[in-house]
Amino acid sequence: MADTTGIFDRLKEDHDKHRKLLKQMAETEGASDERQGLLEQFTVEVKSHAAAEEQALYSTMLRKPETTGETRHSVAEHHEIEEMLNDLAATDMSSSAWLAKFKDLRHRYEHHIDEEEDEHFPDFEKYLTDADLAHMRSVFQRRKDAECEEQEVTPEAMEDAKK
Repeated sequence: MADTTGIFDRLKEDHDKHRKLLKQMAETEGASDERQGLLEQFTVEVKSHAAAEEQALYSTMLRKPETTGETRHSVAEHHEIEEMLNDLAATDMSSSAWLAKFKDLRHRYEHHIDEEEDEHFPDFEKYLTDADLAHMRSVFQRRKDAECEEQEVTPEAMEDAKK
């Protein structure tokens, strides 16, 4: 079995950063500059991470029949989370609806990354080769950096925000 600590440690490092941002956001109130800044930072971080993770890790795992189901599940969750982020950005930050949506997003995202770390990553390790790991290491950070430069907080129109 190949040494997978590097790539999975890197992914977990991002997850820990995301957990910290969620905690900080939960401690804010109303339509504050701090809440807005943290939401923007979290959104760029998560969307960039997901895009890089999909290209580096999940594209590799899709080529392995034993992990296709877990891979599709995680990629689908990435898209659900992105929709939730867009909806949250379109919601009035001083409203109770924003807080409810934030709590739902936080729960959903933390469940997603816990599932990746506790279930998917250990399963994936069994199927990764040294060539797979070299590919993932070369792709992840390069793609994440490029995504961070291009990523925007893209709220839906306020009138389209989900109730």
